[in-house]
Amino acid sequence: MISSSQQQLKMPVALFGASNIFWMVFAASQAFKIETSPESRILAQIGDSVSLTCSTTGCESPVFSWRTQIDSPLNGKVKTDGTNSTLIMDPVSFENEHSYLCTATCGSEKLEKGIQVEIYSFPKDPEIHFSGLLEVGKQVTVKCLIPDVYPFDRLEMDLWKDDHLMKNQEFLEDMDRKSLETKSLEVTFTPVMEDTGKALVCRAQLNIDETESVPQKRNTTKELQVYISPKNTVISVHPSTRLQEGDSVTMTCSSEGLPAPKIIWNKKLDNENLQLLSGNETLTLIAMRMEDSGTYVCEGVNSIGRSQKEVELIVEEKPFTVDIFPGPQVVAQIGDSVVLTCRVTGCESPSLSWRTQIDSPLSGKVTSEGTESTLTLSPVGFENEHSYLCTVTCGRRKLEKRIRVELYSFPRDPEIEMSGLLVNGNPVTVSCRVPNVYPFDHLEIELLNGETILMKKNFLEEMDRKSLETKSLEVTFTPTTEDSGKVLVCRAKLHTGEMESEHKQRQSTQTLYVNVAPKDIQLTVFPSESVKEGDTVIISCTCGNIPETWIILKKKAETGDTVLKSIDGAYTILKVQLEDAGVYECESKNEVGSQLRNLTLDVKGRDNTKDYFSPELLVLYCASSLIIPAIGMIIYFARKANMKGSYSLVEAQKSKV
Repeated sequence: MISSSQQQLKMPVALFGASNIFWMVFAASQAFKIETSPESRILAQIGDSVSLTCSTTGCESPVFSWRTQIDSPLNGKVKTDGTNSTLIMDPVSFENEHSYLCTATCGSEKLEKGIQVEIYSFPKDPEIHFSGLLEVGKQVTVKCLIPDVYPFDRLEMDLWKDDHLMKNQEFLEDMDRKSLETKSLEVTFTPVMEDTGKALVCRAQLNIDETESVPQKRNTTKELQVYISPKNTVISVHPSTRLQEGDSVTMTCSSEGLPAPKIIWNKKLDNENLQLLSGNETLTLIAMRMEDSGTYVCEGVNSIGRSQKEVELIVEEKPFTVDIFPGPQVVAQIGDSVVLTCRVTGCESPSLSWRTQIDSPLSGKVTSEGTESTLTLSPVGFENEHSYLCTVTCGRRKLEKRIRVELYSFPRDPEIEMSGLLVNGNPVTVSCRVPNVYPFDHLEIELLNGETILMKKNFLEEMDRKSLETKSLEVTFTPTTEDSGKVLVCRAKLHTGEMESEHKQRQSTQTLYVNVAPKDIQLTVFPSESVKEGDTVIISCTCGNIPETWIILKKKAETGDTVLKSIDGAYTILKVQLEDAGVYECESKNEVGSQLRNLTLDVKGRDNTKDYFSPELLVLYCASSLIIPAIGMIIYFARKANMKGSYSLVEAQKSKV
């Protein structure tokens, strides 16, 4: 008997044998074959990329190789993947025009198949060239060429004018080498007017592929344009060829041709050279001068020729006068606008121009119309301070008129500045500044206190350059309370221009106010600096007759001062306690100073061992209840009568009762 394990071992062996037999039968049925793509021939244009593919069937792992039939270099790149092998030629060139053989080997079997690679070059449309422009009645040669052709022995070219064949040519000569050639055909003909607009067509055909799988025909079309050289040039003149200075003349020129000639006007110079005047048919000359006399030439010009005509103009002299405004001199402030006007009388069409006497740039805008010209300087600046000349030409006569522009700068009132507050008895420096002055050598500044001149100054130093300057004078004086209310005057005078007799004047004023520092401060306590516990105490601080004074009462302590709530400088403590004892300070201050005073309040405790009531104490108590309000009123009215100022009521912590 066969065990189960033996049976399991025997079954795979049987299966393996059966599969081998099946594979052998299948392999025998798949014969070893080779195929190529393209099958036998390919036509490629020089510069393109070409791929030749070789594939096999009936072999799992074939071995491929490529070669040319004449054993020249492949000039390509081989890529093999399994049963496929590809020969890539990129770019294809003359070196690739061969028969290529693909060899595939499978074991002892070897198969081979070939592909013919043929090349050509026909990359561009034909080009049409003329030996010159097409002029009616004149022969011209037209050339039709095809660049970079291969093989040219299969090229055929035609040249057509509309539907008329002008020439056909084939290039059948032997090709001695492989190369790109440019081939052409030429035709000479005489253009007529009727040729304009006709189509000239150059057609080329390369007969290289019977299957017509690539473009083999190319053509180029050009529309004909026929020209006629300019002729019959004519000039008309209005009103006349004989003129006076200031007159105007209009000359019109015409010329025939195709295309229509462009008109150009020139004037003959003394050296026979031509001066270009205009490119329009009509030439208008205004405000003519005697030097405008001469020969004027009209020329009709187009692409193929030119034609001329001349005319003679004569300009006679005419008298005239020139006036300039606002006069021989104008004085202007820097930054303003200045308009200079030049006016001509007796010349209808003058030529006006402006210049500076030193030939520097005008730095202005010139506007001329008819017999008047204006030079606008806006804004006027240092570069405009010149003598300006207006030049007027009428015919051959020339006149000039001069105007002088002088500048100044005096834009703002003087500025009064003080080195500090005016304090009684303290010296202070007053400065009077005049900003942006020009010319400062004509400036005068004076400082007055009321009608009294404190100082006067003239700035006569030499000016080394044109610039805006700030000039000032300073005076130091010691103010007193009598100066309060007086008016400080800073007055500046600037003399400008030789023609101006009066000064330009500006001034500023400032009313003086003299400050006084606090003094004569008094700090008092009622009834005395030593009181008993339970008494009413009034602490009062007063100052002399100083306006705008602040009074602050404080209680001093090591842990910090306490600001007391005072009324007009008085602070009342009802039923004084022991803790109210200590140092009290009064500070009186204003913008220019301050002053301090202090006193020490001593509070004694009650004597509790005695318990009696005396008539004297009763009288004193009644009297104090009347005296305290009276004293408060007396202090209030005294302060109102003796002090001018304001008091700051500072909130503070209330005293303990």
